[in-house]
Amino acid sequence: MYAIVDIAGKQFKVAKDQYIYAPRMEGETGTIVSFDKVLLTDNGGSIEVGAPTVKGVKVSGKILEHVKGDKVIVFKKKRRKGYAKRNGHREQFTKVQIESIG
Repeated sequence: MYAIVDIAGKQFKVAKDQYIYAPRMEGETGTIVSFDKVLLTDNGGSIEVGAPTVKGVKVSGKILEHVKGDKVIVFKKKRRKGYAKRNGHREQFTKVQIESIG
């Protein structure tokens, strides 16, 4: 069984006991979180598509840790002008283990 869930504007395909890296959420390590925006569910071949969400289905997970992603380099340059700007950032994610779908 799997589901497609909308978490903070991004869609994730999740299954039971899977780890996902979602955009940073509020909550301490070990907190249980639930996601209500389930867009699609598949239970052994029977697919249920929501319009826009599937009614009565929730996905729950447990926050394992808050982590930072890899560094992203932003480099801007205008040729022959002597302009070069280097910048970078690291996105913050929350590692979530999916505990149940339903």
